[in-house]
Amino acid sequence: MLLQRIGNRGIRLGTLFDRAAARYPTNVLLLDHDLDIAPERGRSMTMTDVAELVSDFGSRLWRAGLRPGDHVVIYKSNAFDITLLAVAATRIGAVPILLSPHLDGETVTALLRRVDRPYLLTDAAKLAGFPHDAVFALSRRVLLASGTNERTTNLADLAGAPRVPALHLPPDHPTLVTHTSGTTGIPKLAVHTAFSLQARYRPQALATALMRRREPVAIHVSFVHSRLFTALAISVLRGFPVAVLADSDPHRASRLFARVRPAVLEAHPNTYLSWEQLASDPLEPLSNVKFFSSTFDALHPRTVRTLIGASRRRFPRFGQIYGQSEVGPSVARSYGRHRSPQADGRCVGIPFPGMTGVRVVSRDGKRPTPSSPGYIEVSSDGRIRTYLGEQERFERQASEAWWRMGDLGYRTRWGCLHLMDREVDEIPGFGSTLSVEDRLFSRLAELSEVVIIPMEDGPPRPVVCVKDDRPLDRAAWRAVVADLPEMAAPVQWRQADLPQTATTKIKRLELARLVGTSDGADDDRSGEPA
Repeated sequence: MLLQRIGNRGIRLGTLFDRAAARYPTNVLLLDHDLDIAPERGRSMTMTDVAELVSDFGSRLWRAGLRPGDHVVIYKSNAFDITLLAVAATRIGAVPILLSPHLDGETVTALLRRVDRPYLLTDAAKLAGFPHDAVFALSRRVLLASGTNERTTNLADLAGAPRVPALHLPPDHPTLVTHTSGTTGIPKLAVHTAFSLQARYRPQALATALMRRREPVAIHVSFVHSRLFTALAISVLRGFPVAVLADSDPHRASRLFARVRPAVLEAHPNTYLSWEQLASDPLEPLSNVKFFSSTFDALHPRTVRTLIGASRRRFPRFGQIYGQSEVGPSVARSYGRHRSPQADGRCVGIPFPGMTGVRVVSRDGKRPTPSSPGYIEVSSDGRIRTYLGEQERFERQASEAWWRMGDLGYRTRWGCLHLMDREVDEIPGFGSTLSVEDRLFSRLAELSEVVIIPMEDGPPRPVVCVKDDRPLDRAAWRAVVADLPEMAAPVQWRQADLPQTATTKIKRLELARLVGTSDGADDDRSGEPA
């Protein structure tokens, strides 16, 4: 799209922190954890410190043998150094492939087979979870970020490597590979270029353009997700102090936010759901938040109202962006303090003018409607270039400028896109499961999660989680579902037991399989009597 293309020289990840340090050398990066590759650095660094660290490890990777165009799979324990090592790799022209620490060794091994003998950058803890022979056979060389192993090259042993200047590659050169959520099976490897990431940067930057002062930004986003890189670029290049969280635990987040007092907050939808309790925290950790942002999925209206209500800013806003790993932010909508409790949470917004486009393709030859939604397709220059090792699969979803999102929805006469369901999650005759889940959240404050899944025999079954894993109030449940589509009796699970992706999405198909192989309504995993 035109406004994504004008002057687009690429995001230049390799020099991101160099440029930030040149503009705002004393600006601060705060962490809630220690870096595995440099624990001595502590949890507070200036942009100058971060730029120095990236340059150091880029030079170590060069010393280890990486060269421009080489693939390096980064799969290590969860910490912000995943992101820093990726930037260090792009600095010397290598292409980092980021794999979530939450993936198991079998899945990672399968993904390694899609890459032609890459370097593998891991740590001793993760290496222990692999069948060693397979890992070493599939990798050109195994590098260790922390710990020791006699068959690997340890980055700690390469300290003092001669510094290598940053390389500048064309904007259309692959610069980063991330993986999809994997909600329907083995994740796909999405190839981003510097150009496509910069195209994603532009619509997301609109929010911070409204910030008149350089106030703190707090981010809790998966370290292997492309969104983190654009969020960092937006923040550090404008001089915003940044706090990056590895842990979403509400109690830890509360203490950090009470100290930092973020004005901008970025997190996954399910993280915001767990942070609802911060609204009543006596520390008032959300009191200074002016702009809440989420770029993954639609949020439940209850969550939006609760969090906005915790801010003491005059006009706090919640920016909801609908997008996907493959195409970036596509559609946006913002909410203020006076959002109606009856507001439709399925309305995810309109495209970014001059930057993204959206259309809904009919499935029955008629105009898509709430009762007969169509296929949602998006047009954006932020679209990935391919799936690594799966070009044919990529082409099945791409149609010239359009990308099929795998979701069902419709548009109103005013142009607002309504997201109804994932294609694979549609339950014929039931209506929108997401809409019903929204209503359940709004009616039962005790719920911390609810997922409606299809059953082979009989109506769909809700899987529910309750705050603090307390027993579900069954009488209250029966009262609130009386006017909703027919559902089987709910089963209660502990939230920690739900299968989740790296971005905390629930793996609905896997959950349906787990529930389907259990005893139905007797499958209560709450730890309490049903």
